[in-house]
Amino acid sequence: MIDVLIVDDEEPARAVLREMLSREPDVRIVGECATGFEAVKAASELRPQAVFLDIEMPKLDGFEVLELIDPQIAVVFVTAYDTYAVRAFDVHAVDYVLKPFRAERLREALESARAHVLKRPEPAVLAHAARQQGEYAQRVVVKDGTRIHLIPVDRLDYAQAQDDYVTLRSEGKSYLKTQTLGSLEASLDPAVFVRVHRSFLVRLDRIRSLELYAKNSRVAILGDGVRVPVSREGHARLQELLGSEGGI
Repeated sequence: MIDVLIVDDEEPARAVLREMLSREPDVRIVGECATGFEAVKAASELRPQAVFLDIEMPKLDGFEVLELIDPQIAVVFVTAYDTYAVRAFDVHAVDYVLKPFRAERLREALESARAHVLKRPEPAVLAHAARQQGEYAQRVVVKDGTRIHLIPVDRLDYAQAQDDYVTLRSEGKSYLKTQTLGSLEASLDPAVFVRVHRSFLVRLDRIRSLELYAKNSRVAILGDGVRVPVSREGHARLQELLGSEGGI
């Protein structure tokens, strides 16, 4: 048996999926969700092997849900839009099915999910979705136990690498997320966030001043007084973005 979770904010779409998938003798539908928040909670509690997941949902979209659930779960995106296909496969979705659903196409997607389950992939940090040039994340999602935090990028002060995690600092609070600093950097606007050190990514307008710490070594003083190390390469990036005026 393969345990399946259905996630769609439209009840008629969930009903169609429920009817079509329930015809398969080895499918057990363990739950249905109408929002992304419900989906993250249900994925943790019900431990499905596959999720049929809508993309455009209020508050938390399908890509953000995928980012927060166990990477061993086979994700099949179900959507009315074909514009997300490249991004879907970049984040390792096993299939991408367009509405209105066809039974034959759903069976193909289910077969892809079965193959994914049988391979039993090792847990891995999820690759971030490819974005079109000039398109960057507007918020960062963080799962903290049963809570989900949505951090707008304009409230993100800096991020610090912690092995395969990053510590995100926003409005005086710290959040730990399973993600590499490099993948976070790739999702953010490089004109706004700068890698000042191999372990630190800083929002440019949070930097109040730079101070010489030692020979060829500097620290950035942020608006709240936090001191962030700046490497030689990081200083060069700052010079490129801000120029040589104002002590930079």
